[in-house]
Amino acid sequence: MKFKYVCTNCRKVHETNEVIYLCSECGKNATATTPPVGILKVIYNYDKISKNFAEIAENQYIDLLPIRDIYSMPNLAIGNTPMYEYAFERYGEEITLFIKDDSQNPTYSFKDRASALVSAFAKEKEIDTIVAASTGNAGSSLAGICAAQQQKAIIYVPKSAPIAKLTQIKMYGAKLVTVDGNYDKAFDLSIEAGNKNGWYNRNTAYNPLTIEGKKTVAFEIYQQLEGNLPNRIFVPVGDGVIISGVYKGFEDLLKIGIIDKMPIIVAVQAEGSKNLISNIDNDEFIVEPSNTIADSISVDIPRNFYMTRNFIKEYNGEILQVSDKEILNASKALSETTGLFAEPAAAAAFAGFMTYLNEDIAEHESKNLVLLTGSGLKDLAAVQELIAE
Repeated sequence: MKFKYVCTNCRKVHETNEVIYLCSECGKNATATTPPVGILKVIYNYDKISKNFAEIAENQYIDLLPIRDIYSMPNLAIGNTPMYEYAFERYGEEITLFIKDDSQNPTYSFKDRASALVSAFAKEKEIDTIVAASTGNAGSSLAGICAAQQQKAIIYVPKSAPIAKLTQIKMYGAKLVTVDGNYDKAFDLSIEAGNKNGWYNRNTAYNPLTIEGKKTVAFEIYQQLEGNLPNRIFVPVGDGVIISGVYKGFEDLLKIGIIDKMPIIVAVQAEGSKNLISNIDNDEFIVEPSNTIADSISVDIPRNFYMTRNFIKEYNGEILQVSDKEILNASKALSETTGLFAEPAAAAAFAGFMTYLNEDIAEHESKNLVLLTGSGLKDLAAVQELIAE
């Protein structure tokens, strides 16, 4: 078999080519107060994969993806997003910042990486209907990808989702189901509906292939920087799936022997939705209701909590929280200094970098990268207070 699944909780290995979500031994859906247990991680036969990154990249990473054929992917320009370099001064020292702009994906968010892989897997399995829960970006992403693949998409979203994201979902022809409740409620309803109707579920973390799609950003960072990885990578965090994808991509490169160390990855959460980082060292998971302007990372129950915690602990990652005010200020500063307009969730990563710039970056840690995950046009209402007539 090309790949297997290993449970992040009990370590049980699952060898199957069929649809699988959580571990058959210990997998449990989230409750009202705890994240799900038994999230699966995809592993490959790393000894048989080329140690030559140029060869891996030339084949569009197919040896490190859980699909048979790269042509199962949608005919859209997904990934290979631009990277920009900027210089900031701190106490007379020049600090380099690279910005990886994933708002340039077809539906204007990072989520296209996951949606594309899930869609490709479904295509190879001759599955024509995919369901997902979303605060907006994952839903509009899946809707757009399914439109390109001639698949049906059914999207559950909170009624409070930004109108631009709801508009995208409808324009792509997906079935939109608005939910009286938050993202966690939409998540549970989408799983219930999927199980009842036999639909394939794209939900983050619940479907282990979402992380495999998102990890491709790590391969691109390595390629675009010609192997000279940054000291720190700032990633906005809600459910924990994007940051786990970043970790997983670099971990694959570690296991092959292409890199010899993991960069420091900084998990940045909104102060009003910090349930992942605030529970990193807790024995018992404690939920604080989320309330942040950054809707894409507003989560009460982070679905990929346990995998993310494992990555952060194993590779000495760092955690950071930023206020809504810092997020909005970062969004404006980013726009004014770079010409890149990011939605609040993405701007949170830049706010995290600004915090380090003001306080913590040492001389030997002067090369940094911020991952921008979505366009500012996704949520115009969030920044209205910054705009004077």
